[in-house]
Amino acid sequence: MTDVRMVDVAALADVPEGTMKMVQVDGTDVLLVHSDGQLHAMQGICSHEYFELDKGFLTGDSVTCALHLSRFDLETGEALDPPAELPLVKYPAVVEDGRILLELPAGAVPVNE
Repeated sequence: MTDVRMVDVAALADVPEGTMKMVQVDGTDVLLVHSDGQLHAMQGICSHEYFELDKGFLTGDSVTCALHLSRFDLETGEALDPPAELPLVKYPAVVEDGRILLELPAGAVPVNE
């Protein structure tokens, strides 16, 4: 069993419904998305080319990178449109006492690049 840690990253109030917020965990960008009552946490940098996804667009059940318009599924992280091919790494997120906590493995935060 891999060691996991719970990391407090933001207040739920900082990510209102229909918005995105970038946070950092150990120097790694993590994108928080609050959409349709669901909270999603995923790597914050596009898996195709370095670009911050919080500068992109939230549309329905996907986030679109503003650099080359690759879309990523919020539920799975899968790349829906080229040029991106690798999925975004998703991180389990829970809300406790109004705070957003991420369940992350011990060590470096995993990302696809």
